[in-house]
Amino acid sequence: MRIVFSDQARTDVRAIPQRIAMNILTAIQRLAETGAGRVKTLQNQDGDRRLRVGDYRVRFTVEYPETLYVHTVRHRREAYR
Repeated sequence: MRIVFSDQARTDVRAIPQRIAMNILTAIQRLAETGAGRVKTLQNQDGDRRLRVGDYRVRFTVEYPETLYVHTVRHRREAYR
């Protein structure tokens, strides 16, 4: 599965400490390859889903053909605002 990051998601990842950012990127890669991860569909968000990685939430959608589009990567206290 192809992974596409929005400009906002790129900015979010750059602002996170490197060790944590690497864990997040590894989790996104694992999700794209195997579908494994703590994923939940968000209510009232038009098909958006979130991947939980520690204290961070990755908001994404699965678009076809075979594309995982990452919208944002935020700390849990900011993720749902």
